[in-house]
Amino acid sequence: MSVSRCARLLCRLPAAPLRYGGLSALRSRRGGPSRAAPAAGFFSDGGGNGAGAKAPDTSLFVPLPVSPSSPGPEGDVGAELTRPLNKSEVLKVLNKFYKRKEVQRLGAENGLDARLFHQAFISFRKYIMESSFLGPDVHILLNDICCGAGHVDDLFPFFMRHAKQIFPMLECMDDLRKISDLRLPPNWYQDARAIQRKIVFHAGPTNSGKTYHAIQRYLAAKSGIYCGPLKLLAHEIFQKSNDANVPCDLVTGEERVCVDPEGRQAAHVACTIEMCSVTTPYEVAVIDEIQMIKDPSRGWAWTRALLGLCAEEIHVCGEAAAINLVTELMYTTGEEVEVRNYKRLTPLKVLDQALESLDNLRPGDCIVCFSKNDIYSVSRQIETRGLECAVIYGSLPPGTKLTQARKFNDPDDPCKIMVATDAIGMGLNLSIKRIIFNSLIKPTINEKGEKEMDTITTSQALQISGRAGRFSTVFGEGEVTTMHRDDLPLLKEILNKSVDPIVTAGLHPTADQIEMFAYHLPDATLSNLLDIFVSLSQVDGLYFVCNVDDFKFLADMIQHIPLNLRARYVFCTAPINKKQPYVCTSLLKFARQFSRNEPLTFDWLCRHINWPLVPPQNIKDLVHLEAVHDVLDLYLWLSYRFMDMFPDAALVRDIQKELDDIIQVGVLNITRLIRVSQAASGSVTLPDDFPLQRASIGNGMLNAEDLLEANGELSPRDVKTQGHRRARGSKAMNYRPAEAQGALAARLIQQGLLTQDMLKQLEHEWLARRKGGATDENTGPNKGKKRK
Repeated sequence: MSVSRCARLLCRLPAAPLRYGGLSALRSRRGGPSRAAPAAGFFSDGGGNGAGAKAPDTSLFVPLPVSPSSPGPEGDVGAELTRPLNKSEVLKVLNKFYKRKEVQRLGAENGLDARLFHQAFISFRKYIMESSFLGPDVHILLNDICCGAGHVDDLFPFFMRHAKQIFPMLECMDDLRKISDLRLPPNWYQDARAIQRKIVFHAGPTNSGKTYHAIQRYLAAKSGIYCGPLKLLAHEIFQKSNDANVPCDLVTGEERVCVDPEGRQAAHVACTIEMCSVTTPYEVAVIDEIQMIKDPSRGWAWTRALLGLCAEEIHVCGEAAAINLVTELMYTTGEEVEVRNYKRLTPLKVLDQALESLDNLRPGDCIVCFSKNDIYSVSRQIETRGLECAVIYGSLPPGTKLTQARKFNDPDDPCKIMVATDAIGMGLNLSIKRIIFNSLIKPTINEKGEKEMDTITTSQALQISGRAGRFSTVFGEGEVTTMHRDDLPLLKEILNKSVDPIVTAGLHPTADQIEMFAYHLPDATLSNLLDIFVSLSQVDGLYFVCNVDDFKFLADMIQHIPLNLRARYVFCTAPINKKQPYVCTSLLKFARQFSRNEPLTFDWLCRHINWPLVPPQNIKDLVHLEAVHDVLDLYLWLSYRFMDMFPDAALVRDIQKELDDIIQVGVLNITRLIRVSQAASGSVTLPDDFPLQRASIGNGMLNAEDLLEANGELSPRDVKTQGHRRARGSKAMNYRPAEAQGALAARLIQQGLLTQDMLKQLEHEWLARRKGGATDENTGPNKGKKRK
């Protein structure tokens, strides 16, 4: 090679990076006492923005792929200046580099913990070994090390450069920490901080008049906003305001109603709390059910409203358990809290006797169940007694819930019994005399997504019990009891407990914060961005970061669809139930159509849902219609965020009303649907006097699965999974499969309607009746069988 070409090539060589103290610093480390100043520790308490920076969960850092390089037009400059590399010698050099403790320590100082260091090295080694061409600087250095003219530590700058390619967050960790710093939420709302607000806390139990007094102030104000947890509550205030000649608009996620014919905004608005504006000034704001500020999924909405609403007066309504937290939060904004305490307007009595039999039902009774399966079972048994009952549960459309409530409340309607879930705890005014808990065990989903059974909390028990004997109804006193005698002492114990004080308020990353994260990490998925955000986020003792599992579930589901970040974020915040496959599939189709820039027209939607639909013939049909109603809700929700792409909101609202009517027909005939479903699935129809399902912890009794395959809410795969879970739970309770019991018993056990212990208890009671007196508790089933 000519001298002139060699000179040109040397001139084009990039200077070795001198960050991390440069090569001299590395060599000085090898020499002993002389050390370069270490870089700011990424994972130490003193890193980033100063003391208190927490170490991120590096398991969330997903390495980006780096393709091996190929020679450019200049050819392999490094090989021309030195010689081709012997890859076996290079591999020995790289493995020696990996084992150097000094290199590992330096890596940790620059953001590479053991996990990241290992992943970065694997990627770096793969890049070096599989590349047919290396940059001249790396090539020459590797050649020098192989020839004994260089030290293996000199590879560190190039290794670190590669590490930052695959882990770009290392380059911007300080910026990411600043973006995810959630320690001063009051500062996010400058408009609210610019005014001095008066905070009034209306504290009291259900049916104490606390919300009534707040609403009276709202109606008397020149302008106001009501923020509630449910569409039903927003509708109720909307209706009350306009009935009182106070023009009021309605804003929910799926609906906007402007009372002015010309479309001008009214001075008053009733909205669901997620939809409240924190930039519009009002004279009075009402925040209802403030105790939900602790909700693991939605608590952030109450925090945002409390800290951010621009109103001269903020009237907060809810449980006294939230007083201390609200006072502390307002202390950080420099605002004082005036507390007004209220007592229940009508007495509530816990009865000394359980219902024990549905034969003891009387007008004004409401049986509260915690699963749809129990709703179906109880309503069926009530119907066999010639009684008519109203049914309310969470997944019913709001219109159907209101129709069932009106039917129950109507003094001229023969329907005087209600069967409901805890959905009656908010948003419905019901003329209930007596609340009867069918069970005190409520299914919950833990942070791993697994189903658990747990006793209801004092707060939940008070909220539900408080619906009895509501003020202004025909019943001047409320009563509460249980279906089963054994549950009554536990209910009294729960109700006598004081409600645990609420100590933290929820927060959630905003679209702007995630967008800034994405600017620094453009190749990360939205789900991964959120994971890293939560991992790095810092909150003070008054706050917690809300659960983002539902958001991540949707983010992963639509990750393969090409969407810009803002649109992707909006789709992932859609309020859908991830346990409804049909609704999730619909969201996926909506997102795919949206990504093609093809408007989702009314005709397209009708084809998707197979409109027109017919009244349900069985429970499975009813469940499907409820899911279709949720899909229409999803369309309407998206139509207010992407008006051009979801253009037919008015037409969709019309068919949604028709669908609501169809579902109402199904609910009115729910017992007939249950009979048809039982016949079609071959399930056992229990005798009318068969004991109702129970659930208890620690006594060997289990609830049946909430949803049977015949109900259409679980796929065969889900049923199989649920069966495995039930088997594990049963095994933990010393459950043994039926051996010599009759076919009926075996089928009941197989369906989860009966356990071995329950079977023994029933046999024990039957034997006692046969003998005509009580028997000893130790009389086992074997002895009974011998006598028989």
